[in-house]
Amino acid sequence: MAQDAEKLRNIISLDSELNKVQDEDILLERILLEARRVVGADAGSIYAVRDDHLVINYAQNDTKQKELPPGQKLIYKVFNVPINKKTISGYAAATGEPLNIADVYNIPESAPYGFDPSYDIISAYRSHSMLAVPLKTNTGEILGVIQMINKMGEDGSFEPFDRDDELLVMHFATNATVALQRAHMTRAILLRMIRMAELRDPKETGPHVNRVAGYSVEIYDAWASRAGIPRKEIERTRDNLRMAAMLHDVGKVAISDTILKKPGRFTPEEHDIMKNHAIHGARLFMDRQSEFDELAQVVALNHHENWDGTGYPGHVDLSTGEPIDALPDGKARGKRGEEIPILGRIVSIADVYDALRSKRVYKDAWDEKEALFELRRLQGSKFDPELVDIFFDVLPAIERVSETYSRDE
Repeated sequence: MAQDAEKLRNIISLDSELNKVQDEDILLERILLEARRVVGADAGSIYAVRDDHLVINYAQNDTKQKELPPGQKLIYKVFNVPINKKTISGYAAATGEPLNIADVYNIPESAPYGFDPSYDIISAYRSHSMLAVPLKTNTGEILGVIQMINKMGEDGSFEPFDRDDELLVMHFATNATVALQRAHMTRAILLRMIRMAELRDPKETGPHVNRVAGYSVEIYDAWASRAGIPRKEIERTRDNLRMAAMLHDVGKVAISDTILKKPGRFTPEEHDIMKNHAIHGARLFMDRQSEFDELAQVVALNHHENWDGTGYPGHVDLSTGEPIDALPDGKARGKRGEEIPILGRIVSIADVYDALRSKRVYKDAWDEKEALFELRRLQGSKFDPELVDIFFDVLPAIERVSETYSRDE
């Protein structure tokens, strides 16, 4: 009884922590992690509702993670699950009720749902107990499903989830759903801003900015871990970086349509005007009210700077756009090396890689091999050489992000 009371207190204390997370994807990952901790689940997954199906957002597995080298992430396949009663997660979403199964390999034939063992077969993992709980709003809307797998007993063996576990996860899911609704609203506001930019520049699509944001978080996470950044600071920065990276090119709303939608190459004068989008974007966050505003300004201003100093806008006064440090021709000296903030360097790689892999009016999409070769070619000139190495180290995670936000350009 005392142990359950302690678990409940932990859940209540987590409410304020979850409400600090602003980005929807980061929040989903955190919800899954904390729910697993509450009931001692070895593994788990979290799904979000998309139209008439569930999409797996995150999967975690302590047993499989321990088999990987330090710092390497567990990569999982992105897939959809129909919202119906035929699968465990689909059943929870379709009925709005939790589903607690002692052994997924011994489900009665009379049950409408079944267990798909394909993940177990591929990963050489054995699922036993499973608890699926819907993320349900107070109006009954289903936002997703959280699925706990294999409760760990005190002796290290797997055991069924009991009724108390079920109630604890349901309570946690109720509170987490409130935070998720708020994060969903934040994401909707960001996407509206991006759609405004998309009206001006068709390249700035929702999938594109989500991929750039996802790539950026993966690169940052690996860099920060190697740099010894405290985990709490990493989590906070990941949350803000993901949203800031989505708005990296928001300053394009201030650029004329005749330039943005020009099918051919820019004249030197047009190119100079186009470069100003970095300044325009940063100015949107000049009245900084939060850490997110600060990061969004840094990303917007610096994601076109080059490691060798040939990028833009360089050392400028943000309020006037005039050079602070000018070259002989009067133009601002570009920032170089570590003068460029780390988040600007990260988003630069993410943005260029996705642009190379995407179809544009003036070019076909490059295949992965060509795009990766180009990143290596630009390593040490356009890009921070250490970050390019990190990009290649986390390539499986990059590919998963690309698969999650499929290309529609």
